[in-house]
Amino acid sequence: MFSVELLPDGQVEAAVREEWRRLLDAGLPSAGLHAAQTNHPHVTVAVRDQVDADAVAPLASLLPIPVELGGALLFGRGERFVLARAVVATEQLLEFHRAVAHAVGAPQARYENTARDRWSPHITLARRLHSDQVASALRALAMPALRGAVVGLRVWDSAAKHVTTLR
Repeated sequence: MFSVELLPDGQVEAAVREEWRRLLDAGLPSAGLHAAQTNHPHVTVAVRDQVDADAVAPLASLLPIPVELGGALLFGRGERFVLARAVVATEQLLEFHRAVAHAVGAPQARYENTARDRWSPHITLARRLHSDQVASALRALAMPALRGAVVGLRVWDSAAKHVTTLR
């Protein structure tokens, strides 16, 4: 699996890492648990079985793009959830997503949530949150509205655990 990811500026990154820390301090699942050097707050723009980084690279010239982080989003069903910060879907951000979707082609069925006009931009705070932990996680986080920019672009190859930095 390959993902195309936008990286936030230092201010947004620091705020998200603080939210990761607050979850850890509360004894909850957190994206901050992963110590890998490649673990970075990001907005996943596209996921595909294969991505040609050279096809995406020209889009780096469209950065930076202003972003605003909003409130909490929950993805999942049953007993397990992903907790994320919403990223406001501005026209500029949606245009960038459409350009990436065009560059990488149509998604396989399991990645439909990153298809054109089906994408929910967000930054993940925690995965595998049990339903009985959701309220505690929300209490642990302040989640003020936050303005900044996405300034970096990378392609993540999950099988090889390799990042191709495009900007």
